[in-house]
Amino acid sequence: MWYEGKLIRSGKIELGIEDPGLLYGATVFTTLRVYHHSLDDGRTNWRGHLRRLSNSIKTLGWQEPNWESIRQGAEILQREFPVLRITIFCDGREWIVGRQLPEDLVERQQQGIVAWLAEGTQFRRSLAEHKTGNYLTAWLALNQAKKYGAKEAILIDESGNWLETSTGNLWGWQDGRWWTPPLTAGILPGLMREQLIDWLKSQNEIVEEEPWTPDLVLGMEAIAYSNSVVEVVPIHRVVGRWGDGEMGRWGDGEMGSVLS
Repeated sequence: MWYEGKLIRSGKIELGIEDPGLLYGATVFTTLRVYHHSLDDGRTNWRGHLRRLSNSIKTLGWQEPNWESIRQGAEILQREFPVLRITIFCDGREWIVGRQLPEDLVERQQQGIVAWLAEGTQFRRSLAEHKTGNYLTAWLALNQAKKYGAKEAILIDESGNWLETSTGNLWGWQDGRWWTPPLTAGILPGLMREQLIDWLKSQNEIVEEEPWTPDLVLGMEAIAYSNSVVEVVPIHRVVGRWGDGEMGRWGDGEMGSVLS
């Protein structure tokens, strides 16, 4: 890992007992996938990830980090890891860790996954427009989903509208056009979501950013979720109380094949 300008080979860092990052999750982070071992590859979207971090830091009134040190650490770690998580503490300290891609990623992309509908106020995120270290609600939802044999959890609002998954943004196909919940609904402005919207519009495809009401969802021909690591993964079945145990099925792998 990389922490405060230094490469650390152990699996531990030292934090003070009064560190706001430890006590309150007072950090912001971004997770990126490095393509072709290059931070400057267009698909890596390095500038987009730094832009999101910078915007959150400015909005929250935190100290700017050493961006050159972040770049240096990322360059070193990307030699061994295709996925990097960059965390910034409120006082500007940087912490970068690397990991591998999910072992079953190709299977997920080709066959789709089961998702669980996370009903309950304990699964509603605060400061949803920022990726802060306080990710407890999404973590709880994802772990609860695993108990139902699902790979993802779908978060909803107080009206039952679908918002996003615990790790990504939602996509749907209906009436010859693409659908994704709007940022105004209180979702994370995902960078893969942003890239997909730009790419689809460049191909003269229609993208509707509308609230995902229950009626809209039931009319979807295919649904999926996206993030910067897994790209696009189809959701072929959703389980949860909303649908009396199983709320719907969609064509296995259809969304992934259309967007790939």
